Amino acid sequence: MTAETHDTATTTAGSTTALPLIPGRWAFDPLHSSVGFTIRHLGISKVRGRFNEFETELVVGETPEDSSITATVQLASIDTGNPDRDAHVRAADLLDVAKRPTMTFRSTRIAGAGEDWTLEGDLTIGDVTRPIAFDVEFGGVVDVPVDGSRHAGFDATGEFRRSDFGLDFAPGFLGDVIKVGLELQFVEPR
Repeated sequence: MTAETHDTATTTAGSTTALPLIPGRWAFDPLHSSVGFTIRHLGISKVRGRFNEFETELVVGETPEDSSITATVQLASIDTGNPDRDAHVRAADLLDVAKRPTMTFRSTRIAGAGEDWTLEGDLTIGDVTRPIAFDVEFGGVVDVPVDGSRHAGFDATGEFRRSDFGLDFAPGFLGDVIKVGLELQFVEPR
């Protein structure tokens, strides 16, 4: 059954939602995925960066309620394009990656239709967990002619306050809000 013909529906909040993906465990495609962020510096500009090491798992059920996504980001893999700054951010007086090696996400709710979805879940940094929501744009599913696989693509954006996670270092120099942008691809189960 292809994604185009898969038409499972469920009723949530009075609306019918068709799942755009076939059920199963979709394989993560790390070569075509990224985790990026922006944070204000001195309140006048933005520092952009990314994390180079992360993994995620997408399990699609028959309904959104039966589906889940989890992700783990290695915080030591931070890359802002400035090695000296990255080393400082990893240090004990800032991010302290020895104490907080990972940032994890576990979904609690997936809802939407067509191209627009919402992904809610719990974000954990160190020993602190807080809720977070992402706006998700579903890019579609395409056949890859080279190997016959089918890939699904998603863009997700969200934000959180670093002070909510005990990361309140350098107030005035760094903004409190961190904006996160994800580009994710997954491969359909065979």
